[in-house]
Amino acid sequence: MPHSEISVVPVANRRDLKRFVRLPARIMASDPNYIPQLTLERLLNLSPKHNPYFEHAEAAFWLAYRGEDCVGRISAQIDSIYLERYQDWTGHFGFLDAVDDPAVFAALFETAESWLKQRGMKRALGPFSLSINEETGLLIDGFDTPPYVMMGHAQPYYGPRVEEQGYGKAKDIVAYAHGSLNSRPPLTDKLVNRALRGVDVEFRAIDWKNFERDLNLIVDIFNDAWSGNWGFVPMTESEISNLAKTIKPIITPEFGCIAEIDGEAAAMVVTLPNINEAIRDFGGRLFPFNWVKLLWRLKVSGVESVRMPLMGVRQKYQSTNLGAALALGIIENVRIFHQGRGNVNAELGWVLEDNHGTHKIIEAMGAEIYKTYRVYEKDLL
Repeated sequence: MPHSEISVVPVANRRDLKRFVRLPARIMASDPNYIPQLTLERLLNLSPKHNPYFEHAEAAFWLAYRGEDCVGRISAQIDSIYLERYQDWTGHFGFLDAVDDPAVFAALFETAESWLKQRGMKRALGPFSLSINEETGLLIDGFDTPPYVMMGHAQPYYGPRVEEQGYGKAKDIVAYAHGSLNSRPPLTDKLVNRALRGVDVEFRAIDWKNFERDLNLIVDIFNDAWSGNWGFVPMTESEISNLAKTIKPIITPEFGCIAEIDGEAAAMVVTLPNINEAIRDFGGRLFPFNWVKLLWRLKVSGVESVRMPLMGVRQKYQSTNLGAALALGIIENVRIFHQGRGNVNAELGWVLEDNHGTHKIIEAMGAEIYKTYRVYEKDLL
């Protein structure tokens, strides 16, 4: 179909934004593994009034039409914190979904790239929806299972269509599946006990009475542990506060674990209930009655699966036996907790493809890679 028959228009009002949020459900209607995200949550995420990401970034959103039929979407973002850190004139794209038509993908990328170039960007990187601390990468392997919370889903044709627009691999990230939370990793105790012999270490759950203090500790470890990682962008105080409001209603103290050495927080892990399991039959709608179902499923009946989105060990302990023991210890603490709750399956990650130390730790727990996501890049000429 000729490129000229596709029109790309900016999201200009709340009605457009709802269409933007709901479009993937139309495109993936026949995919049994797609889970529609909650419309209300997505609208809040894309609102500058509610998402502190917009305090340091600007973004634009577009919808592609063939006649009156909405056939695609894309975003473009420029993050001042990223630019200050890397000084590489790189802008981001995200929220990429479209029907299987090269003309639609071409029109979407042409629009997003033009917006970035007009603002001085020389390179496009993505998808990030909205940042590397949210949904990252395009699914290129592992289409046969549903995504966990805060992880994306895609159709197999997305990757080839992106590459047709001149994009190449910047970095792959992987997610691990752990389908045996009831099984104790065979060497964990021996490795941990040997490395921690003579060390004053305490593994503890999040202190609920001092939740914000502990969340700040967790993010401080995250910002230290991940600072050398590819693409890392630190979380701001506003983003930490927003994170606290988001996760506190859906977890209990034992969903996290902090390891302290001589009273100093040295390592942390945070797990989340897999909300996607709880909302799979909601069709993206929370009201009028699905919010009651969600509360029941999270607080009473429970979900079988959990995700570990955050794990980190301070840099000074990394690449040491003590650091590996801290990582294994915090993961083992939350594994025991989830085993007691009846959780069966877990997703661990995401993890950069070349973060070999973390790969070894997670694989020591008995987990296996089951999904791969790709971050693409393109020079903007």
